[in-house]
Amino acid sequence: MIGYLMFGTNDLKKAANFYDNLLKDIGASIAYETDDFVAWSFGEGTSMFTITKPFDKNPATVGNGVMVALKAENSTAVDALHAKALKLGGTNEGDPGPRGKGFYAAYFRDLDGNKLNFFCYT
Repeated sequence: MIGYLMFGTNDLKKAANFYDNLLKDIGASIAYETDDFVAWSFGEGTSMFTITKPFDKNPATVGNGVMVALKAENSTAVDALHAKALKLGGTNEGDPGPRGKGFYAAYFRDLDGNKLNFFCYT
């Protein structure tokens, strides 16, 4: 159903390095890259995660209440991915742990302040 998700960034090179290092741990790789955007996927025809310089040339800003959830294999992977996001310069928005019946997640913000999480079902 979802073709791609897109976050704006004010520093494409820095954001691309952050996401390339982070998303490779869940098997995603760069699918498309131009001077204005980079997209990762799990292969041809799969959903993509994309970062871009805003088309209108205004600064990228964070959407209040907007979050992208990225599925991980298990709670060990959630823990490791969250730790890696913080090591790469992200900020903690919620330590890894159970978030209700059968749901495990960890929350962080990327270098531009966009909110994401890694999660799994337990």
